Amino acid sequence: MPRTSVEELLDAGVHFGHLKRKWDPAMAPYIFMEKNGVHIIDLNKTVVKLEDACNALSQIAKSGKKVLFVGTKKQAREIIAEKVSKINQPYVTERWPGGMLTNFVTIRKAVKKMTNIDEMISDGTIDTLNKKERLTMTRTKAKLEKDFGSIADMNRLPAAVFIVDIKKEHIAVAEARRLNIPTFAIVDTNSNPNEVDFPIPANDDATKSISLILDVVCQAIIDGLKERKTDKESAKEEAEVSGKEAGAEVTASTEE
Repeated sequence: MPRTSVEELLDAGVHFGHLKRKWDPAMAPYIFMEKNGVHIIDLNKTVVKLEDACNALSQIAKSGKKVLFVGTKKQAREIIAEKVSKINQPYVTERWPGGMLTNFVTIRKAVKKMTNIDEMISDGTIDTLNKKERLTMTRTKAKLEKDFGSIADMNRLPAAVFIVDIKKEHIAVAEARRLNIPTFAIVDTNSNPNEVDFPIPANDDATKSISLILDVVCQAIIDGLKERKTDKESAKEEAEVSGKEAGAEVTASTEE
């Protein structure tokens, strides 16, 4: 059963594309019609593509790997921060630092610096510095927190990247492709869906559209995490049963 319906997508305005003159011809397979000079997205195609993306994301979550969400446009920032933080996945909503993926070692150094300042504040070490040094360090922490706070727990490259608006986040797309990291994205009629592995044809400007797609995607990740937990518990139970059976066999053998 699909995770959403054409009716839900319609209510959220997912079908509204851009003006015809702004279209990317590669989006032709996902366009239903033109109305008043605006392209209308085929929501039946959206349902199928969203389902494909969710199945893949659920498997990634089930494997215990992370998905990095990217959306720095005004309409997407708060939605991503709110929904993605709840499922404990990393995200970028302020700006995309060049080299976030391709120069990940340097990014991790910046995160480490932020962590070190946090520790200095916690243990009181910062109080031993003079006023100017404390002020400089506090400002540095604030800047690092703004840029990297939401990826502080991302200790390795993500298993996938989910993007809102691939035209705006073209650098993120390019970095992910260069490293062969699977890309998932909300793709509007002015974008080229062939630039990502799992394009989801949808309005990437309206907050209701972005919110609905993110709800469905985040739930898919939650489902994958639940499966992972269930599998771990089952494996633990099987190990315990096997251990008891082995113990019983040893006891029986000893008694004989």
